[in-house]
Amino acid sequence: MKTQDSWFRGRTRRARTVTGVLAGSLAGSLVLGGVLMLLPDDRPPAAPAPGPAAARAAVTNGVPASPADLSVLIGDREAHVRRHPRDAGSWAVLGAAYVEQGRLTADAGYYPKAERALRASLKARPRGNAQALDGLAALANARRDFPAARQWAEAALRADRKRWTTYPLLIEAYTGLGDHKAARRTLDRLQKLKSGPPVMARAAAVYWDQGWREDAAAQLSDAAASAGSPAERAAWLERAGQLAWERGERAAALRHFREALRTDPDLRAAQAGEGRALAALGRISEALSAYRAALAKQPSPAYALELGELYESLGLEQAARVQYELLRQRVRLAAAGGADEELVLGRFEADHGDAGSAVRRLRAEWRRQPSIAVADALGWALYRAGDHEEALRFAVRATDREKENGGGVRSALYAYHRGMIERALGKAGPARRHLQEALRLNPWFSPLHAPLARAVLKRLGEPSARLPHGVWAPD
Repeated sequence: MKTQDSWFRGRTRRARTVTGVLAGSLAGSLVLGGVLMLLPDDRPPAAPAPGPAAARAAVTNGVPASPADLSVLIGDREAHVRRHPRDAGSWAVLGAAYVEQGRLTADAGYYPKAERALRASLKARPRGNAQALDGLAALANARRDFPAARQWAEAALRADRKRWTTYPLLIEAYTGLGDHKAARRTLDRLQKLKSGPPVMARAAAVYWDQGWREDAAAQLSDAAASAGSPAERAAWLERAGQLAWERGERAAALRHFREALRTDPDLRAAQAGEGRALAALGRISEALSAYRAALAKQPSPAYALELGELYESLGLEQAARVQYELLRQRVRLAAAGGADEELVLGRFEADHGDAGSAVRRLRAEWRRQPSIAVADALGWALYRAGDHEEALRFAVRATDREKENGGGVRSALYAYHRGMIERALGKAGPARRHLQEALRLNPWFSPLHAPLARAVLKRLGEPSARLPHGVWAPD
């Protein structure tokens, strides 16, 4: 009998034989956040009853937990470490719970608490404390500090090379640094060590970044089917919704997001995704309600930007400005908690604020962590600031299918950005091709920019059938 690992490898090889290696990526990339580790068995265990036991099992084994269960776990561990301040394991669990709660609520105020708890764990057990090192890697990933995440994850592996839970954290760090070849090598090592829903979900993210879209969708489908708890199943369904959205499958995306919400009504990422899909379907009042509900419990700067742009597309300028101010406030709060939201702030400034400021911010981000998402955002900011030649160099980095770093991303937004830059440079043919690609990948990729892409394509017209002067065509 084949092992589960070999079955999945065979499945993805067969899918690639049929479909070829497609290039694709989630806009801003598909990052599976939180303390994504592994189950202790190849088959998911029975889910514990809701409460601190369920949340502890989740954060220890690296699967998503519900905010309510995390709150109970945090209270339980806080009380425990007050009585037992030398309990390194409990400090590590508490730190991991703070990280996950901060991620789920978009409240960076949890991150300094997480850092203090995890360092208390290291102080109590300075040597061989891979659990605390994992927690610090997860914290750095949540803060979008990918160089630090890589360092902490590598330290955890030095402490315990066979600790499966560390590998997903290292993959996330490599992806954030734009090193997709290293991410794939690390995934290969992880799959040799362990299988299970979190491994499938992490593999889906890597496959998507490499352009293996069918493989990614299959992995997420299997992860959701074999999840060990409602919160975990909902998380993988939400990721499947993201994949469907990036492929322009708005109805399928809506089904995934709504099934995720039925499974876990507290999953605000699915609620924001529901708003995105509803807007694309023209159900605007429902979309606005979904976005508002998501932002009420998870005031993410990225969601505020999406809702602001939806309002702007409707001509509701004042409502859009309210969301843009919320974005700025949340970025400031994130910075106070040590989190890096420069990418979303740079995107916002490029389109709605100070393009020069966007260029400065994103150049610094590129020097620190040169991911594909940062290349795209920096290229667009340079275009908006009027530096079209340099803008194209970064746009090519973001859309080139043959990157030295091993990425194979394919994004409607990235293709649109490149097409608009090429148009500004008078490159009508390439501009037409990339704008067509953007609308082919996802005709609803942005309520503001997708209509503009169609308008620009119309102005560009069809390619000329006439040969250039001096070129002879044989009969």
